[in-house]
Amino acid sequence: MFTESPVPASPEVAHVDVRHTRRHIKIILAQPRGFCAGVVRAIEIVERALETYGPPVYVRHEIVHNRHVVESLRAKGACFVEELDEVPTGSITIFSAHGVARSIENHARQRGLRVIDATCPLVSKIHAEGGRYAAQGKAVILIGHAGHPEVEGTTGQIPGGVTLVSTIGDVALLQVPNSDSVSYITQTTLSVDDTKMVINALKTRFPSIVGPDTKDICYATQNRQNALHELAGLVDVLLVIGAANSSNSNRLHEIGSELGVPSYLIDNAGELDPAWLSGVEVIGITAGASTPDSLVQELISTLEQYGDVEVSTLPGIDENVRFSLPEQLISPEDLAKSILG
Repeated sequence: MFTESPVPASPEVAHVDVRHTRRHIKIILAQPRGFCAGVVRAIEIVERALETYGPPVYVRHEIVHNRHVVESLRAKGACFVEELDEVPTGSITIFSAHGVARSIENHARQRGLRVIDATCPLVSKIHAEGGRYAAQGKAVILIGHAGHPEVEGTTGQIPGGVTLVSTIGDVALLQVPNSDSVSYITQTTLSVDDTKMVINALKTRFPSIVGPDTKDICYATQNRQNALHELAGLVDVLLVIGAANSSNSNRLHEIGSELGVPSYLIDNAGELDPAWLSGVEVIGITAGASTPDSLVQELISTLEQYGDVEVSTLPGIDENVRFSLPEQLISPEDLAKSILG
């Protein structure tokens, strides 16, 4: 069993020779970590759709980037597809939290699919801002990662399309019709720190450029990265739980390495390599925004095999953001609660 205690300012752990006795291991959890409000909403949408309409319901793309979440929902009756042509006409169809292009929305209407949109509200806000800039005749620059579902969806939501940049080097190569009429938007799962240099390069090259306030970049991504910066100075090794295709999980892994801490991205406890724990006294654990807490608890239980563990959680932001559900899934009980406050 493990115990949890507050984190001291400077954790002191006695060195134990693992060759002769069972060692003591400190585990420090980042706060916040794991699910963000957009992920919670997306999962709840699939679960409520199953309860309301019965299985199967069809989900285009992974609802969030975590196979454990996907497999759990599949076991309840969700069918995951990559193309709408795989969905029977008239079926309940859910768009993932990453958002989709307008062409996908139009195709769904043409197919007679009953759509429930689980696009994260922060992503929808970026779509609206980009559309507004485009309506003003401005060239729209999107800061993001090529191939990411959110980037593909955002690109297909802005009339006239966008120009994608990922690095300062990309900014130097930009060609726009009018350098005095330029705007930018960002992939939401990038943090302020991730985009700062690119935004500064854009502002240097296009002094009149306009863009959203930095608060429109995903709060959850920034919060988890800030927490990791705090955690990194206290631990000997960092374990990031998240999917290999999760943008924010990969960035947490990268930041740990950049801060000089041996860092490993694992999908689950089964991927833990005991060699990583050699000579380690303090282990830091964080999790990407689409990672369920059950995987964190599973990892802690696995670490108990290597010593007597003491678990503590860093003081940090207590996220209380909650996004409302689509109208199709709001029950009379939910409506009554919202009216009564």
